[in-house]
Amino acid sequence: MDTLESMSIFVRVVERGSFSAVARELGLSQPTISKHISALETRLGGRLFARSTRQLSMTDEGKRYYQHCRAILACVENAEHTFHAGQERIAGSLRIGSSGSFGRVQIASRLHGFLALYPEVSVDMQLSDENVDLLSAGIDVAVRIGELKDSGLLARKIGLTRRCVFAAPSYLERHGVPATPNDLARHNCLVFNQLEHFASWRFEHNGRWNSVQVSGNVRSNNSEAIRQMVLSGLGVSLSPSWLFRQDLSEGRVVAILESYVPASLPIHAVTLPDRRLSARVRAFTDYLRDAFAGDSDVCLG
Repeated sequence: MDTLESMSIFVRVVERGSFSAVARELGLSQPTISKHISALETRLGGRLFARSTRQLSMTDEGKRYYQHCRAILACVENAEHTFHAGQERIAGSLRIGSSGSFGRVQIASRLHGFLALYPEVSVDMQLSDENVDLLSAGIDVAVRIGELKDSGLLARKIGLTRRCVFAAPSYLERHGVPATPNDLARHNCLVFNQLEHFASWRFEHNGRWNSVQVSGNVRSNNSEAIRQMVLSGLGVSLSPSWLFRQDLSEGRVVAILESYVPASLPIHAVTLPDRRLSARVRAFTDYLRDAFAGDSDVCLG
């Protein structure tokens, strides 16, 4: 069997999570798909998938081989594009990772413009508020908000996201409006706990920075959940301005402490260090960086 074809089928099986799904997609029989995987295992002298479990799962060796296969197939694809066009074309699949809210508001809303510029690109968008492992998830490029914890990734800063303290009018009617950040100690602060130092809110006022320790009865790893709790009047939140943009314009929330400027969060596009930066990854990160330059809630860093 053709090794490249078998590698391509193996990658599809991993990403679809099913032999039968790939068989239907390619118009082949499931035994044919199994033969391709078996041929690879025979060639390699080891198992790619753990056969003892009902759920399809890779062995550790299979996970490493999957990443090599993706890189090899990407190089073959790029080589073919280069041969035909005389330069690397911006084409092929692009798997993007992002947090749920940022992906929905700031990326998904801009994909139409990106794909209009590069119609030969197809996007697979994976949204999670957890910092998923790029290697195991097969992510080509992830957009992450906040200071990076994983220094082993290649990172390009593509912007800053502005933040503000928000509360619903109903909450402020019951508990009063804080006049300074220190007043937040007496308020129910709802925190997004995926950020480093999430319970310490930093503000700049008249050229001086001050940090305030906050607390509340709810914390969450999902910013959409924080938004809903703020809208319900449960408490106050230090959140990205874009998350509450429409709520603010329609009066469902109020921005408070506006003379105290919270620290903005950096936005990075991150990739694996051992993966060649493809033309489509470069085009996507360039596009986002340019788009953020014209956004009132996101700016260039």
